[in-house]
Amino acid sequence: MLRTRITLVVVAAVVFAIALGAFLSFRTVSGVVGEELERGLRARADAVAALVDAGGTPPVRPGTAEQLLRPDGSVVPGARLPLPVPERARDVARTGRGSHVEDRVVAGTEYGIITVALPRGGAVMVAQSYAGALRTEEAFLWRTSLSTAAATGITALLSWLVLGRVLGPVRRLDRAARRITGTQDLSVPLPPAGRDEIGRLTRSFGVMLEALRRSRAQQQQLVQDAGHELRTPLTSVRGSAELLQRARGRLSPADEEQILGTLVSETVALDELVRELVELATDRYTGEEPEDVDLVAAAEESTARCRQRTGRTVTVAAPSDPADREGPGVTVRARPRAVQRCVDNLLSNAVKFSPAGTPVEVRVAGGGALGELVVADRGPGIPPGEEAAVFGRFHRGPGTQGTPGSGLGLAIVDDLVGADGGTVFARNGADGGAEVGFRLPAAVTERRARGGWGPATSATSGGSGRPSRGLRRERQVP
Repeated sequence: MLRTRITLVVVAAVVFAIALGAFLSFRTVSGVVGEELERGLRARADAVAALVDAGGTPPVRPGTAEQLLRPDGSVVPGARLPLPVPERARDVARTGRGSHVEDRVVAGTEYGIITVALPRGGAVMVAQSYAGALRTEEAFLWRTSLSTAAATGITALLSWLVLGRVLGPVRRLDRAARRITGTQDLSVPLPPAGRDEIGRLTRSFGVMLEALRRSRAQQQQLVQDAGHELRTPLTSVRGSAELLQRARGRLSPADEEQILGTLVSETVALDELVRELVELATDRYTGEEPEDVDLVAAAEESTARCRQRTGRTVTVAAPSDPADREGPGVTVRARPRAVQRCVDNLLSNAVKFSPAGTPVEVRVAGGGALGELVVADRGPGIPPGEEAAVFGRFHRGPGTQGTPGSGLGLAIVDDLVGADGGTVFARNGADGGAEVGFRLPAAVTERRARGGWGPATSATSGGSGRPSRGLRRERQVP
């Protein structure tokens, strides 16, 4: 539990801080007390030495003891508390110079003992009990322990209460998340978001939840639309198959050929629709990393495949001839296979709506921060107000219900281009037909102003003149 863990961390920090402060205080106070005891012991020894030298007897004081040493280091009998005589104390008595201080335990009590030389020879040993100082240290430690325990308890209580209020939004967010996880209900409201880190987390979670709601709604809509679109070819296939089953060879060869042709065409349409649905539902290029893509090269590759597949006349108009490597190209930052798929879909859409024998033109333009590719056909064009709707899933405009195709090609272009930060557009051409294309962010090296479009020379019109460098050249892709 987060609240318990944070409380334990706070309590541990407080205990450590108090213990460290108490330890440092004890060391400081202990040193000061020790210095005071030593000064008092020396003052007592000096007073006793002066009194003994004058022939007097030191008065009895609680916790103190005196003992005389002869010049030869032997002990003068008669001391109230016999004190141990170390060799260094005997040296002081024999030499009559210096002093010696040590701590010793005598009769179960710790004493501080100092030996000082007497002016007339010999030495005097003065002992002072540390019992009072030890009691003071014990009282200090005891009171410090009590204070630490009280501070720890108060800190734990206050931390628990404060953290309960601080972590309240986290608990509410956790309850909402667990409810969403348990019920799979994305409409569960989130708690109000504040302005702190938890508030930012709540808002981020809300944005993610909204994205999941939109994704689920789009998936449900896709399933509903797909079910509707799949019903027509499946009904046709089933009806044709049932007719063949009931006839059992009684149909004429021409009728059988017609029914089998219907089965094949509807199966092909069904296969294309399923493939487009899978492509739309699972972006196969999501794992592909963006890189610099030459739109002119992509257009030429797609137009070559389109001409080979359909036999239609397809031209590419670009700022310069890619075969002439001295001119600039149009480079965008996108996923290469996704761009290729977009161009293929635009060409398929243009061929589908262009009358037989009419050309399809691909125009590539660049400059500034965008690269543009547009495919122009000679078809009926786009009805007014339908420019944005053509990119919808399964969209079919007026008069196009009988046109073959799944109605998903331009929707896939919209999804792929949007994933790379681009935009799509559709409009009617100045000379009739439709112009459908996309714009993508230019590569870093291409984000600069380019020259204008110059006069074009068509390789398919029989012209033999070579265009000037940097001018648009129009080529028919074999």
